[in-house]
Amino acid sequence: MGIDTLSLPQPAAADADRRTQALALIARIPTIIAASARARAEQPAIAPDPALGEAANYLYMLTGARPDAERERALDTYLNTVVDHGLNASTFTARVIASTGSDVVSALVGAVGALKGPLHGGAPGPALDMVFEIGTADRAESFIREKLERGERLMGFGHRVYKVRDPRANMLAAATARLFEHGSADFALYEFVRQVEQTALALLEEYKPGRRLQTNVEFYTALLLHSIGLDSELFTPTFAMSRAVGWVAHYFEQQETERIIRPQSSYVGEQGRIWVPLAER
Repeated sequence: MGIDTLSLPQPAAADADRRTQALALIARIPTIIAASARARAEQPAIAPDPALGEAANYLYMLTGARPDAERERALDTYLNTVVDHGLNASTFTARVIASTGSDVVSALVGAVGALKGPLHGGAPGPALDMVFEIGTADRAESFIREKLERGERLMGFGHRVYKVRDPRANMLAAATARLFEHGSADFALYEFVRQVEQTALALLEEYKPGRRLQTNVEFYTALLLHSIGLDSELFTPTFAMSRAVGWVAHYFEQQETERIIRPQSSYVGEQGRIWVPLAER
């Protein structure tokens, strides 16, 4: 997914600067994330290598080592899989800002602000934390059963839209399997995660019959990103790095309409209220 091959809408000549600015933003986001991560680790920033694609460059800027082909392919698959997902909160935010005629930087900043909210952006890290807390396959059933009996949510399962297995989970599960099969990660961990997944699905159906709580994108996101060497604190920023490409595409598409988004609203509060003068309150 190299920056120079992104398929963005082709603007008119007067809008060439906006397209250049958008491409620069997409290129800078992984650079900023990697530099920030290294700064927190008290390590110097690493400049991107123009010879590398986006996925490989990101891993290179984080570690200083060029990734092997399987790690690059795994991250590239992730970035392409989650690049867009319909009119979610952050994408809608970007489109509203675009509809006012504002610049692409403002649209992306607004989208990041929406993504930051825990009800939207989510955090795939806890899904893997649960797996590590379980520890061994023989503890999976008792551990998950106790969580469900306490009314706790199982991270990595269930989705507001999907009542079937999240199709993105299928893509990431396949990418993760390939990563493990090629010896780029510990295959025993992959097998253990699959056992936890099957146990969780069976118990969810037992405790919440008919709810159709299936594996979502977070479950295999966590395993894949962990297996290519990313710390859990980088999971959400890496997601934003991918989704920024989708936000930019939505930005240009919205601007082509030349219409502001102005949803209507209906007042549902108390009726017939009487104003009381300040002196009588």
